Amino acid sequence: MGRIMILAWVLLAAAVVIVGFIRLAPVDPFDWNTQPELTEDKEFRGGVFRVVRTGPDGLRQFDRIASGAARTNLLSGSVEDGQATYVTRTKVIGFPDYTTARQDGDLLKVYARLRFGRSDLGVNKARIDAWLSLMPKLAD
Repeated sequence: MGRIMILAWVLLAAAVVIVGFIRLAPVDPFDWNTQPELTEDKEFRGGVFRVVRTGPDGLRQFDRIASGAARTNLLSGSVEDGQATYVTRTKVIGFPDYTTARQDGDLLKVYARLRFGRSDLGVNKARIDAWLSLMPKLAD
């Protein structure tokens, strides 16, 4: 029974260290406030890239939505800079996902991706699609 208790305490301590690292790992905004040079929508295992015709005010609208989202904070950049990166954390463990939005003329380019792990189980895609659905539609 003593060895089982020791093993349980070691596993608990390891879990606390891992969760602590996930929540407190240093973040260099320079590393995350960036985007690939893509021109069309793309989905991948750890995130999503969206290109949306919003008009020149798309980043301002997106910033309003992202800034009001639960557990989401601005990490780097601003509307005035033409590019902003937000970090959204999961409710329980606090896994960070990074979303970078950039205004490119009338196009808004949104790049959302995970930091830890290999798959986000579609969370970034669902979040970005939901945020974009809240943006005003442009008249054709």
